[in-house]
Amino acid sequence: MKKLLIVGALVLVASGAYADPQREGFTATTVGPKNKAALHPPPVTYRTEVEGVVPRAFRGGNPLQMLNPNAPAKYGTWVDSTCFDPDIPGKWKGIKLFEILF
Repeated sequence: MKKLLIVGALVLVASGAYADPQREGFTATTVGPKNKAALHPPPVTYRTEVEGVVPRAFRGGNPLQMLNPNAPAKYGTWVDSTCFDPDIPGKWKGIKLFEILF
């Protein structure tokens, strides 16, 4: 029984050494195109810009600053959100809630 155990252990060690030999300088090779961007160009998308009071309130961080007359310039001015009458200079017509720019 002892001989069988020793022979089995030697067979395991020998098969393990044979299965995973140490190789010096082994490098993996890759197969395929070097530049994947050349294969599939990005799809063409047209993004529309949405302006107005409501989108600016969501993007601005603090919508109450839009009502503050002494707010910093990063919140914009009343001119940005006002629609003017082209016939009468200086006369405002309404407030731009949503404005879609192409």
